[in-house]
Amino acid sequence: MQPNCNRVPTQCLKLIDVDERWIVVDKPAGVLSVPGRGEDRQDCIARRAESIWPEARIVHRLDQATSGLMVLARGLENQRFLSRAFELRQVSKGYVADILGSPSDDEGSVDLPLRCDWPNRPRQMVDPVQGRSALTHWKVLTRLSDRTRVVLSPVTGRSHQLRVHMLSIGHPILGDELYMPPTEQAVRHETRLHLHATWLELPHPDRVDMQRFDSEVPF
Repeated sequence: MQPNCNRVPTQCLKLIDVDERWIVVDKPAGVLSVPGRGEDRQDCIARRAESIWPEARIVHRLDQATSGLMVLARGLENQRFLSRAFELRQVSKGYVADILGSPSDDEGSVDLPLRCDWPNRPRQMVDPVQGRSALTHWKVLTRLSDRTRVVLSPVTGRSHQLRVHMLSIGHPILGDELYMPPTEQAVRHETRLHLHATWLELPHPDRVDMQRFDSEVPF
């Protein structure tokens, strides 16, 4: 069932795949994955899905500023199956990002533990002592004079992981209002975070083969 976007614009969902087990959507930048605090932060992917499929349940999240593919489960049994697949790292995710500058290598990995920067919430920070393990693989796609397009493959799923890891190697993601240096923000005037969940591969409860979904980069 496709939402009636002409009647209720705020309820639009860009559907990628729907069956009795899950709902795969393409989340736009600027929309929350789950409700936030306050009446003005209740519109989100979870609520939009629930308005059509009351049994829809969240499995994973994307940052509000990040766009791209998300899967929601239909019912508790399917939520447990998909959550377990994420825990066992049976799910593969790929992101495309535009980062500031040009890395010296064509690919690499960032293995730095992360935790919340409590005085500056919701910012996260690298902490070798108290942080939780976090691993990201990256690879250059194209290089321009002032930026580089990379594909990012997170092994773990920590909050703001890709954004902090790119910052840690000196190449923050363009349009990142939390982590881009203020001097760079002042001259670039990006309209959104250049981070998109472009592919998602995961097991299905009723299918033998892994299921893969792709989404075009919107920036």
